[in-house]
Amino acid sequence: MKLIAIDLDGTLLSDEGTISTANRSAILDAQQKGHIVCIASGRSLPDTKEILRLAKLDCPIIAGNGATSFHCGEHVHKLYLDKEVAKRIIPTLRDLHVYYEVYVDEGVLVETGMEEVLWLEMEQAGLSNESPTSESLQRTIAIQHSQHGLQFIDKYETIAPDYVGIYKIFVLSFLKEKRDQLKKMLELEGDVSITSSGREKLEIAHHRASKGYALERMANRFGIPMENTVAIGDNFNDISMFEKAGISISMGNAEEEVKQVSTYTTSNYNEEGVAKAIQRYVLSL
Repeated sequence: MKLIAIDLDGTLLSDEGTISTANRSAILDAQQKGHIVCIASGRSLPDTKEILRLAKLDCPIIAGNGATSFHCGEHVHKLYLDKEVAKRIIPTLRDLHVYYEVYVDEGVLVETGMEEVLWLEMEQAGLSNESPTSESLQRTIAIQHSQHGLQFIDKYETIAPDYVGIYKIFVLSFLKEKRDQLKKMLELEGDVSITSSGREKLEIAHHRASKGYALERMANRFGIPMENTVAIGDNFNDISMFEKAGISISMGNAEEEVKQVSTYTTSNYNEEGVAKAIQRYVLSL
């Protein structure tokens, strides 16, 4: 028996945010042969649950880049940000005028006016609406706003003034100088993990939270040795589980740094790369 952990964006999902017939069939095939297929995403738990429901798949879930995991109606683990840390970070993000989302058990909280922040940054970056880079960034915005369980609010503190129950803070900025400034400030906190699912993104969580940590917890839950685990992904937040897994498989579209630490590389996400990886490197071995 193997535990196969699969990332979503840039890996399992299509551009439309769905799981293709070929990828779904490969997952079902692996399950029928006795393997455990787990989704390991930076997305929220409600969002990931809905994606699986629409695809008619039943899988354990690692969400929030490993801050929480879920199986059979219960949490395998939860790692929340310290409330004092969150109390410092959220007002700082607001003062810096960056787009951010707050991940809680019920979904993803976004303050009104955040989209305007992104459009202003695009203007500041000198990007025209017709440029290829602009098109890519607009797709990034569309993905964020297509999340299931997204809740728009006036101000975070009016919903949860005590800053309790946050397992991830997601930041999106198209300005490198602003991201670098923020990263330096966050590194001074010490008690946070900082990762990314794309060069324009920063994802902040409990200092132990990572997909690698969650993969270990999930493997322990099923009694599967780490040498019998497989990780499939494409971005920087997948590296921690690549370092833990017995076999790691990068997508053809993966960042070069991710490919360098993987055991194998498969096709692109839009070329049924996950299905090919499962068939070739799991079911055929």
